[in-house]
Amino acid sequence: MAVVLWSTAAAASDKPPLAPDAVAPFTTESRISAAVEFGLPALASKIEQSIPRRLATIDERVACVNRRVIGFRVQANCDVDGYVERSGRVSIYGRDGRVYGSVPIYGALEAQGANRFTSRIRGETEASATVEAEARPRLTKDWALALNFSDRFSWSEPPVMRVLGREISLTKYAEPRIRSQLAKIRSRANAAARSLDLKGKAAAAWRHAFDPIALSDTPPVWLQLTPQAVSFAGVSADSKVLRGSLELRGSAMTTVGQQPPAVEAAPLPPLGNEVSAPGELDVILPVRIGYDVLKQKLSDILAATPIAGLAVRDLDIYPSSGKLIIGLRLDKPSDEPATENWVYVSAGVVVAADGQSVALSDLAVITPNDQLALLITNLQDKARIDFGPAYQNLLKAANDKLNRPLQNGFRLEGHLASAKLEKLYLPADGVVVAMRATGRLRILYGM
Repeated sequence: MAVVLWSTAAAASDKPPLAPDAVAPFTTESRISAAVEFGLPALASKIEQSIPRRLATIDERVACVNRRVIGFRVQANCDVDGYVERSGRVSIYGRDGRVYGSVPIYGALEAQGANRFTSRIRGETEASATVEAEARPRLTKDWALALNFSDRFSWSEPPVMRVLGREISLTKYAEPRIRSQLAKIRSRANAAARSLDLKGKAAAAWRHAFDPIALSDTPPVWLQLTPQAVSFAGVSADSKVLRGSLELRGSAMTTVGQQPPAVEAAPLPPLGNEVSAPGELDVILPVRIGYDVLKQKLSDILAATPIAGLAVRDLDIYPSSGKLIIGLRLDKPSDEPATENWVYVSAGVVVAADGQSVALSDLAVITPNDQLALLITNLQDKARIDFGPAYQNLLKAANDKLNRPLQNGFRLEGHLASAKLEKLYLPADGVVVAMRATGRLRILYGM
């Protein structure tokens, strides 16, 4: 504690002038995320609509008999007719950042001798298979979502037809047609992914990021984001959803009072380089402690610890050039003229070690008075204002406001957690403790 007794004579000029701090809007640099999520079942349904029920029709003439009978070589052809169809629904799911798809297929084939001498030669078979596809989704520089499926299929039992004791494999007749159809399916799957319009959704999220966000109603606190750049933060998938994430980088400005004017949204900038993960949101949450609250606290201390021969009739508190000025109007002895008897003490205001309260520091007497030493000791030791509940209420209000629906299927989801002291101000209406809160903020679609 530092107590300084000034030796100059008391006069009206001893009163420090009112000089509050100017508090500009609080601005930080932040990175927030915009995530667009699409249900994989819906994507599967869209892809399924583009897959015909019948994948292949088989109409082939094959050599079905080639054997020696009573010393003669007998050869005969058979007409093979059949089909391969999709026998179930398309299934798409995600795992470990990849997208997997599958669809069951079924084939039935029949062979019959190709002329009247061989018409009694018959054979038939059926087989089932599963077509499997795998893709690592990515976002191209032109905002197109590419799946680039690689596919394969495996027969549960290959289609083999038995004619007069001979086995005829039909895979070489069925598979080329199936593979030709799968190439079309791959193209249609990528077209379905592109139709999700990730760029359009990203542009809408970009526009929403410019809208002022009310963090608190009492006092009115507003968050104004001004994005400047956007980067790709990956496409991921889990069992049910395909999710594309972006990182929006820019400034986050906090203001107290009236709603700030809307910032006109700039055009969506070109997509930047890929980043590993969307970053964190940093905002300044200002907690105000009115001078009336501080005045009442000091009055209570003076009333609880009276000092013999020193009576304080009135109290005044105001800021002056970064210091808090405490004006004390003292009772005068009855034999002195009835004039104002004010003494002034300057003090610093600091956030206490607990991070939840403010205290007075470096008290110094501006007007000479030998009786003030004990009073100053009491004030410095006991004048502590707890702002923890006010900050927690502001934090809760901000977190409530950061979770709400937006227009056109978008939603805001945020959470502020850790906080540390940024700066302390002494404006005209009270002490302002600016706390830097760190958390996350996402603009979501379809989630």
